[in-house]
Amino acid sequence: MESDSILITIKKMLGLAEDYTPFDTDVIVCINGAILAANQIGVGVDGFTVTGEEETWTDFIGDYPQLEAVKQYIYMRTRLAFDPPANSFVVNSFEKQLDELTWRLNVQAEAVN
Repeated sequence: MESDSILITIKKMLGLAEDYTPFDTDVIVCINGAILAANQIGVGVDGFTVTGEEETWTDFIGDYPQLEAVKQYIYMRTRLAFDPPANSFVVNSFEKQLDELTWRLNVQAEAVN
């Protein structure tokens, strides 16, 4: 069964093994920055933070499958902060995708709320 842990999900998406912990603090700081940005567009529990593996996507967005794209949003913002691509074309692609995700998540969050 796949983990609902925010930290574990993002670590896997970054290519880090679940049990590899040297960068956990760095990843958590970046995740929390992305969560703040998500909160500001109306997504997730206001003031939510990740401190370790215990915090889950369900804790953050509840049972709203229409907000699943927040996982991609949190990953992309974390990736750009933690391990940005060296190629500027890839960075530009990430930024364009983030712009679209920001708009779509905001519209969906308004519909849910």
